[in-house]
This record gives sequence, structure tokens and C-alpha cells, in this order.
Amino acid sequence: MAEAVRFGRRRAAAQARDEERRQLLEGMQATRVQLNHAYAQFNCYSDPDLVDACVYEINALQSRYSYYVRQVKQLEAREDAG
Repeated sequence: MAEAVRFGRRRAAAQARDEERRQLLEGMQATRVQLNHAYAQFNCYSDPDLVDACVYEINALQSRYSYYVRQVKQLEAREDAG
């Protein structure tokens, strides 16, 4: 009985990690799409104010993407350790 409980807990933990990984990867993909759009806008604009706005948006999106990369690496490190 105790073995079944431990198996159930491990399975639940694995499902939670899988769900977290899925959400992180979805966030990465959405951020990539937004980055591509921001770069396209940057390439189209000639007004200095709009170019500045694109630069700020690109920097923010790059920071968000870096966050997702760090989170995925931490998740993988926890899986390797556990």
C-alpha cells in the first residue's frame, strides 16, 4: 500500500513538472513570435520615437525570453537531482 502511495506521489510530481515545462515552452514560443514581430516593426519604422519604442519592446522581450530559458534550465536541474 505504501509503495502505491509513493508511486502516486512520484507520478503526480512528474505530471506537475511536465505541465510546468509545457507552460514554459509555450511562453518561450509566444515570446519568440512577439520578438519577430517587434523586429519586423523596427525594420519598417523610420520615426525616431517609434524606433525607440521598438528598441524598448525588443529589450523587454529578450529579458522575458532569458527568464524562460533560466526557468527551463532550473527545472531540468531539479529533475536531474531528483
